[in-house]
Amino acid sequence: MSDRRTGILQAATRVIARRGVRGLRMGELAAEAGVSTALIYYHFHDRAGVLRQTLEYISDRADHYTADDQPPDGRVRDPRADLEQVLLLELQDTTEVRENSTAWGELRATAVFEPDLRQDLARSTHTWVHDVAELLAHADPAGTAPAHAAAAERLTALVEGLSVRWLSGSLPVDQARRLLRGAIETELDHGRTGSPGVVGGVGFGGS
Repeated sequence: MSDRRTGILQAATRVIARRGVRGLRMGELAAEAGVSTALIYYHFHDRAGVLRQTLEYISDRADHYTADDQPPDGRVRDPRADLEQVLLLELQDTTEVRENSTAWGELRATAVFEPDLRQDLARSTHTWVHDVAELLAHADPAGTAPAHAAAAERLTALVEGLSVRWLSGSLPVDQARRLLRGAIETELDHGRTGSPGVVGGVGFGGS
């Protein structure tokens, strides 16, 4: 991706985070990115193209800042620690994470009213859930694929909910991280006993 194109997507993420999807105007985006509106249309064709590519950019950037650090040579990776790190890094008090998470929330909220966004959003969400389910499978090899998928849905949904409360000032980030860490522990530890509501169980209070 060219630097100019990346710069436009970074600017779009900032504008969406500040003003929401409905506040994204080509003129304002051009000013934020320091480019002409003609260049934006050249790269993205229309506003819908900007939104689709911004959603992809947000997902890729989240993959970058939640990527696992490689352990020192000879050190065995801890699958449980890997899972915890990837999810907890979604709750970092940094400008990049705040901006990314706020823009993601705005795009998700807009998809309620704009069906055109739903397919792309569903695809990005599915990829995220799939990646977390794979981490759960490594951390809990005795569990089943459906159980891991269900747990990944619960954990990623919890991350989104905690992120909204943190970003809106309803919950300190440290408390959000403690709650998420406790949920991860519950999913993994109860999965070994088959208790309801966890990896090896049948769902939270479900039957």
